Amino acid sequence: MPSADFYLIAKPRFREEPLRLVCELARKAYEKGIPTLVLARDAAQAEQLDDLLWAFDPDAFIPHQIVGVDVDEDEADVLIATPDADVPLRPIVINLRDAAVEGAFERVLEVVPADEGARGPLRERWKQYQALGLDVKKHDM
Repeated sequence: MPSADFYLIAKPRFREEPLRLVCELARKAYEKGIPTLVLARDAAQAEQLDDLLWAFDPDAFIPHQIVGVDVDEDEADVLIATPDADVPLRPIVINLRDAAVEGAFERVLEVVPADEGARGPLRERWKQYQALGLDVKKHDM
């Protein structure tokens, strides 16, 4: 059964740099050998995440790239897609956009901001995923 995992940001290191949590989630998927797609909010966020994936841990190498920037997209374990990129979903989808992900995947990972005021849309998304029959879980980070 597909699942939706909501990661609630609480720790200071993730509050200061929420994309660091995305890097940690991408690393876990990579270490398990699971192809991952990150749905970035916009091109600027995609670039920021691309840079951070290189730098967040000097001992970690996570093969990644932004869709449409390089030619060997099938080679990258982690793909970062901007909203204008037409790319098939992968087993794990890390969603940084405002809409729920629909389609074929094993898990969708939602990063929930620390700011209580920004959590409203994610509560709606939680209900959407439940309505789609996904197994929904919450993780405090």
